[in-house]
Amino acid sequence: MQKILGYMRKAVAEFGLIENGDCIAVGVSGGKDSVVLLLGLWELRRFLGIDYEVVGITLDPQFGGIETDYSPIEALCRDRGIPYLVKRTNIGEIVFDVRKEPNPCSLCARMRRGALHDAAKAAGCNKVALGHHYDDAVETFVMNLFHEGRLGCFSPKSYLSRKKLTLIRPLVFAPEKEIRRTAQRLELPIVKSACPADGYTSRQKTKEFLRERERGDHGFTYRLFGAMRRAGIDGWGYPDRPDRKEQNDAGQE
Repeated sequence: MQKILGYMRKAVAEFGLIENGDCIAVGVSGGKDSVVLLLGLWELRRFLGIDYEVVGITLDPQFGGIETDYSPIEALCRDRGIPYLVKRTNIGEIVFDVRKEPNPCSLCARMRRGALHDAAKAAGCNKVALGHHYDDAVETFVMNLFHEGRLGCFSPKSYLSRKKLTLIRPLVFAPEKEIRRTAQRLELPIVKSACPADGYTSRQKTKEFLRERERGDHGFTYRLFGAMRRAGIDGWGYPDRPDRKEQNDAGQE
């Protein structure tokens, strides 16, 4: 966990992600990224010198009308004294049974975001932490470039003016392989997604594309990430360079 905490401290410092008095809702899907994020934010409080609170929130889409069992994560949070909430939703039914979306990921993501923001507000939180990591950032950049013909990525920190919530991504410097190793080493409980589209998404194809390029051109992913930072795209600029100051996506929903 020490490596992960180091990556998180760097992100917090560079992008100003956490401040005294924050109450942070961590979106916990049950996957390795979100579980490591939850535990990391909880443990990081001992080292940052910043007074903040953490609440874990899980939204169960109930794919196929079946409730997902999150009891292993509930037990993890109970053992460490982390407040944890599970909200049951009908997102799975709407996306796959009612709407029968041929490309379900976009609608599902929008609905989950809205439900998470509402749950965070109801829990008294002013920030929402998401488990996007280093590899997610590069994949999103590539997907936007090749699928939409634009330069863009999610931001490390964004303010949602309508909800009066700030989104933060403390794992953006952490490689996925380090997150996976941490989850395995600590034997963290992982709840596998029951989504029918899991493993067949555009993101999965992009992940495989980057993995193949990296095999034949070591450092390919690193150079893409560096290009994002040097260009200052969507708040990724270096904080010590005045021409690359962070630009939050104010009002992004």
